[in-house]
Amino acid sequence: MSNGNMNLTLKVWRQSNSTAAGKMETYQLGGVSPDMSFLEMIDMLNEQIIRKGEDAIAFDHDCREGICGMCSMFINGEAHGPNRGVTTCQLHMRSFKDGDTIYIEPWRAEGFPVVKDLMVDRAAFDRIIQSGGFVSVNTSGRTMDANAIPIPKDDADKAFDAATCIGCGACVATCPNSSAMLFVSAKVSQFALLPQGHPERKERVLNMVKQMDEEGFGNCSNIGACEVQCPKNISIENIARMNREYFSASVKPEN
Repeated sequence: MSNGNMNLTLKVWRQSNSTAAGKMETYQLGGVSPDMSFLEMIDMLNEQIIRKGEDAIAFDHDCREGICGMCSMFINGEAHGPNRGVTTCQLHMRSFKDGDTIYIEPWRAEGFPVVKDLMVDRAAFDRIIQSGGFVSVNTSGRTMDANAIPIPKDDADKAFDAATCIGCGACVATCPNSSAMLFVSAKVSQFALLPQGHPERKERVLNMVKQMDEEGFGNCSNIGACEVQCPKNISIENIARMNREYFSASVKPEN
């Protein structure tokens, strides 16, 4: 333990289901090690709550390694907390001080309805991917050698950077418009930049944007908060690329 244990005041959003009214509940938690992850601190709080015979705080988590994108919490008004380039599970309590008050809320967006407490339903992202986030070329079995198709290094790097998106939804949660443009543009870009994604290129961007709109996500107004709060540092350049892809796919050639 680097600086000794901390005593914290935690204000946590509690909501029994998607239709119930929610409210902030206050908890006192002592003995928090600065070496704990934020989720380990929530585990510790839940143990305290359960010992009192009360209902534990529901929250999403899976890998706890910054890969799966499940741990979605709005911490002190910031998606995934005060640090940049990390998910909630990678946030450590050394980022806070003894005596701090920490506000913990779920993602808030029409497209992410609350399931319970800090858990939200992100199935909207799955439906967007299903609408066009795939390729038709064979990617298993007897595939072509990886080096058989020359791809410019710059394009390969940009495609890889876009593909690091983990679909956590921080971009939506932090955007005042609840826009999913950063997420969708990352998925469109990772295919548009590579030849394997070209067969469905036009249909992909048209279908994914259409599905995004149908899910109730807002429009992008170029504020840039999504890029700042993204745990994988996805660039808003992808949004500009998707807009170009969308415009190109929308224009019908003259006869």
